[in-house]
This record gives sequence, C-alpha cells and structure tokens, in this order.
Amino acid sequence: MRPTSGQVVFAGEPITGLPTSARILRGIAVVPENQRLFAPLSVRENLLMGAYLRRDRAGVAADLERVFTLFPRLYERQHQPAGTLSGGEQQMLAFGRALLSRPRLILMDEPSMGLAPRLVEQTFQLIQELRRQGVTILMVEQNANQALQIADRGYVLQMGRMVLEGSAASLRDNEHLRRAYLHRAP
Repeated sequence: MRPTSGQVVFAGEPITGLPTSARILRGIAVVPENQRLFAPLSVRENLLMGAYLRRDRAGVAADLERVFTLFPRLYERQHQPAGTLSGGEQQMLAFGRALLSRPRLILMDEPSMGLAPRLVEQTFQLIQELRRQGVTILMVEQNANQALQIADRGYVLQMGRMVLEGSAASLRDNEHLRRAYLHRAP
C-alpha cells in the first residue's frame, strides 16, 4: 500500500513505490499473516524462493542449513509439498523463507495467529533469537502480552489510529492498556 502522505524511508533511502525485488535487495523480508506459501512446491523449493535474488551459492547453502538447524521439522519434510504442512509448520516455513533473503528487517503480520500455545512460545523465542542476531523486527500482533515481553517499543492502534506508544516497559505499566489489552489488573 502507498502511504496517504509522506514517504517510507529505510536505512536513509526512500523506498515508497519501489518494486518488491528492490525492497528485498535492500534487506526487507515479510512474513505475512497467512504465510502465502507456494503450496504445490516442496518445503525446500519454498525456502529457496527466499533466496531467489541471491547469487552467492555457498551463502545460500549455509543459510539453508541454518534454517534446517532452527527448524528440524522442515528438514524432515523438505521434499513434502508445502500445502500439506500443519499451520505451525507453515509458519516455520514462512520464517525460514524470509531468513534466506538475509534480511536486516523482517515485517511480521500476526506471527502467532492460529498456532497452538507451544508453537506460540517457540515463535516468540525465535523472534528473540533473531533480535539477538541483529535482525530488526517490526511485528503486528494481537497477543499484546507476548509481544510486549520481547519488544523494545510498542504502538497501540485502535480503529486504524495510534492511541498509545512508548517503550515496551512503559506500555506494560500503563493502567489503561493493562485493563483493555493485557487483561491484567494494576
């Protein structure tokens, strides 16, 4: 979507209106809410689609091994069509595909949506690990409790408008936010 005013700037460069391939080359990857996998392609083929614009074969091979280390289940199912995976496995595959582009910024839309509680915990652990590795994460997430536990900053939107913003710690301590979104008493 194009902004209604202003421009989108990443690493000091305006990226508004750039094609997807140019954004990927600048280090931006997306993990969409519904994963948007290539259902008939194998798990391995889906992962390699994340590296489509890369030309460093050795680096791609190393990153593919890294993804298989992070997600052993994907290694086990690498020849299986992506459309036959469970919801949690599809989420892992969407993460892995994004990682193969070697992003500096990952945009995530509802990474915990529809996942079992154990997989939600694993997903947030992975997000924390990516942060430790220096990858910036911009996440839209309705699970405010989990998101604010790992976030540096937070923004609360209501009906498309920002109503609160601040450090994750200050938002966790905000009485209105606790009652309305975190379901915790002061």
